[in-house]
Amino acid sequence: MTDAVTDADTHAAGDVEILLAEPRGFCAGVDRAIEIVERALTKFGAPIYVRHEIVHNTYVVNDLKSKGAIFIEDLADVPPGSTLVFSAHGVSKAVQDEARARGFEIFDATCPLVTKVHVEVAKLAKEGYEFIMIGHKGHPEVEGTMGQLDHGIHLVEDVADVATVQPLQSEKLAVVTQTTLSVDDAAEISAAVRRRFPLIREPKMQDICYATQNRQDAVKIMSPQVDVLIVVGSPTSSNSNRLAELARKLGVQSYMVDHADELRPEWLQGKSRVGLTAGASAPEVLVKQVIDRVKEMGAVSVRKMDGIQETVKFPLPKGLKLS
Repeated sequence: MTDAVTDADTHAAGDVEILLAEPRGFCAGVDRAIEIVERALTKFGAPIYVRHEIVHNTYVVNDLKSKGAIFIEDLADVPPGSTLVFSAHGVSKAVQDEARARGFEIFDATCPLVTKVHVEVAKLAKEGYEFIMIGHKGHPEVEGTMGQLDHGIHLVEDVADVATVQPLQSEKLAVVTQTTLSVDDAAEISAAVRRRFPLIREPKMQDICYATQNRQDAVKIMSPQVDVLIVVGSPTSSNSNRLAELARKLGVQSYMVDHADELRPEWLQGKSRVGLTAGASAPEVLVKQVIDRVKEMGAVSVRKMDGIQETVKFPLPKGLKLS
């Protein structure tokens, strides 16, 4: 790639500055999940089977496929005696039970922050609680959390759903949240839940993960400073979609790209500052490729925002230490 700026590029984009969000990209849960698959491949050899995409990013999934990972949805597609990894989003009790019954060597790459929600649900269910879950229907994390119980957990996707949800009782009712939601949307829905069920039990700490919160906070700080925001992330990535949505709500044009080739020169037309961030499942190599592409379109400088430095690291499962 070349950093040369042609007259046509300059005319189209002007002397564009790229403002780089901090933090952005991989979170500790994604780092851990990818490392679990890579270590399993090193220790046990290919193929390693992964139930659902390990994280919602096309580049990451394709890279692991090239190394010998096979992604499946149905455990019947996994040969007997195989090594199986559960994705970072978590799985239901039924999937866990079936995997054990089939005798697979299992490594659980569920993000520990999702596991924390599962543990809370199991604990409170034993005390007789029902649950309101705030989340997106069909998302694997939601299916995994709701699948921790065979009854008594009710999904609400928006404020309107709160008015129609019908738990069997409201004396022992608790709320849990998908970890990758919009912080502001989740707060609005939670407020509606509290108005309808004033006695509802809330988690000691909110369920939305630190990385989701930090990346959304960075977009809030960045948005007034840029003319357009590019979010690096795959269409299936909940937290990446929320970043793009948030910028639009703040009045900034926003586009999400899975890779640099999806960038369009017209997005930069008449713009002098481009914001750039990445969802928690998007690798930094894709950010660098987008920077190179925007430079080809006329950007002349890159400036990194000040922001939170994330130092969280989650331990790997036993049995994956490499000698």
